[in-house]
Amino acid sequence: MIAEGEHQRQDFKYCINDSRKIARSMVAFANTDGGRLLLGIRDNGSVAGIQSDEEYYMAEAAAKLYSKPPINFQTVQWLIEGKSVLEIEIPKRDDIPHLAQNEEGKWLVYIRKGDQNIVAPGILLKVWEQRKSPQGVHIRFSDEEKRLLSLIALNQNLSLNQFSRQAKLPRWKGEKILVKLIAIGVVGMETSITGTYFFLRDDFEPDQS
Repeated sequence: MIAEGEHQRQDFKYCINDSRKIARSMVAFANTDGGRLLLGIRDNGSVAGIQSDEEYYMAEAAAKLYSKPPINFQTVQWLIEGKSVLEIEIPKRDDIPHLAQNEEGKWLVYIRKGDQNIVAPGILLKVWEQRKSPQGVHIRFSDEEKRLLSLIALNQNLSLNQFSRQAKLPRWKGEKILVKLIAIGVVGMETSITGTYFFLRDDFEPDQS
């Protein structure tokens, strides 16, 4: 596991000096693909080891006090080079979003992208909410929807502001249409630390609308 390095489903922590930082990783894993934390491992993969009881209780605080709703996790203790490493396994959750409290006391939604935990964009939260709606997703393919789809087909990886501007729509209306198109699987979205971009799914043809 250490040889894999940090990635979408794995994070290293040298030690826990703030349970809020651990909560951020736990929440990001729960909101995305699930994953594991290896406590007692430096960023370069070298083994530092931990004081297992103290680290476990701080991880428990992260999951119960600084995560909302609380996160269930499983642990395995490993002995490597005579040092203890604590593996914390966090499953992908269906009851998303999970939030973590930051150092300022604010509750934020985090997702996992590659080896980083980033704040989830607002449009993703609206997509999750739309997908959970008991009424389902209702969309009509008016000229506005067709305009957006044509723009996405011609210009992959445009931002929300670029879409709205080129489609000559208010930002709120462009976002509302995109949320529905993403929720029904017509449009995909990619989020990174540089922003959120949208693209037409490979299995959808614009003329299907």
